[in-house]
Amino acid sequence: MKETDSVSDELPNIPNKRYFTIGEVAQLCDLKAHVLRYWEQEFPQIRPVKRSGRRYYQRQDVLIIRQIQGLLHDQGYTINGARQWLNGDQAEDDTARYKQLIRQTIAELEDIRKLLKSVK
Repeated sequence: MKETDSVSDELPNIPNKRYFTIGEVAQLCDLKAHVLRYWEQEFPQIRPVKRSGRRYYQRQDVLIIRQIQGLLHDQGYTINGARQWLNGDQAEDDTARYKQLIRQTIAELEDIRKLLKSVK
């Protein structure tokens, strides 16, 4: 297992919702809300929708936040290093992001399968 995989393996699955509040994202990513607000300033990839002074994150935002968390906490990147890594156009970087999305999708499909089996 690569180091970038360890954070996402310990975190809960992302629910099938379109928008998440900052409190929900903080729980899903095991972070404090002030850290999320700070990361929004540092990483242009995190773009929550802001309505009436509230932030609403989408699934892609949560995945990027988890990616950043892995880079900073597991791999020891600095903020600047993580920003450069995310901006990089290396194929391996894209592959890591897609693998994370695929793992999440598989977990959700397995949950659906269990639900369908229980209905029988």
